[in-house]
Amino acid sequence: MTLAEIIFILTGTCAVLVFGGKLVCLLMMLVPKLFCPLPESFFTTLGKWAGEKHQHFKFYFLYFCLSKLGMSVIIISRNQEKLDRAARKLGKAFTLTTGQEVKVIAADFTKDDIYGHIQENTKGLDIGILVNNVGILPSQIPCKLLETSDLEERFNNVLTSFLRIQMCRIVLPGMQQRFGRGVILNVSSGIAKIPCPIYTLYAASKVFVERFSQGLQAEYKSKGIIIQTVAPFGVSTPMTGHQKPDMVTFTPEEFARSSLKYLKVGDQTYGSVTHTILGGIVQSIPTWVLQSKAFQHHFREYVKERVRS
Repeated sequence: MTLAEIIFILTGTCAVLVFGGKLVCLLMMLVPKLFCPLPESFFTTLGKWAGEKHQHFKFYFLYFCLSKLGMSVIIISRNQEKLDRAARKLGKAFTLTTGQEVKVIAADFTKDDIYGHIQENTKGLDIGILVNNVGILPSQIPCKLLETSDLEERFNNVLTSFLRIQMCRIVLPGMQQRFGRGVILNVSSGIAKIPCPIYTLYAASKVFVERFSQGLQAEYKSKGIIIQTVAPFGVSTPMTGHQKPDMVTFTPEEFARSSLKYLKVGDQTYGSVTHTILGGIVQSIPTWVLQSKAFQHHFREYVKERVRS
């Protein structure tokens, strides 16, 4: 066998392995119940409590955990009135089983002095799931960095919100002690996968979330803890201007229901088949196209049309 033949065989083998791996990943997304099944008791065996620090997903991660999985929930946000209203809504929407509870903690994640308060209020709780879901978009309509209104304040708010991964530090010791019983979901964004002008600051903060999660999963995977980045594209929330739901843009409830099916597919997921396909398309676009003035203009106009007045 000649050297050229060996090179061709090795090249072909590598190509088959690469595309075979991509096909398996796609099949896992299409049929998660077959490739990554979750037993009905999976969530309740993690611990009694599911905690979410949130901004705009309107508690649907928790609605799903509470209504379908029988977990008690902790909701952490900055507005006490909205928290109390959400807790009442949860109680009315679902019949709580014996032992189920709803706990609220008011905390502004753009401040420096909140983590002692959170730790004190969660001390001794058996927290099995943490959803890190704080998000601040510097500008609802995408724009260049220097066109952002109140840039310094927006800059500080975005960074403090995403770099405050101290919630992981609060819940990880308990998860580590309970070996094999813990899930941390860090919500990122599909735009973290590409250089994204006119969403520069937001996309950069989401890249941090992804790298942080990957490193943390490598550190604690041997303890049986699942740490996963969830990277959606379109979800209709106040932050995104209540964009009209369609095949690409999900309601918060739809996306939460979909994403929780993929807890065992790996350390990163788009959370849905549609967003996985969209991610593949977006990542295949040449960088020079993404960075062109024409793309920035058309993308801005597209978002303007999608945002509800």
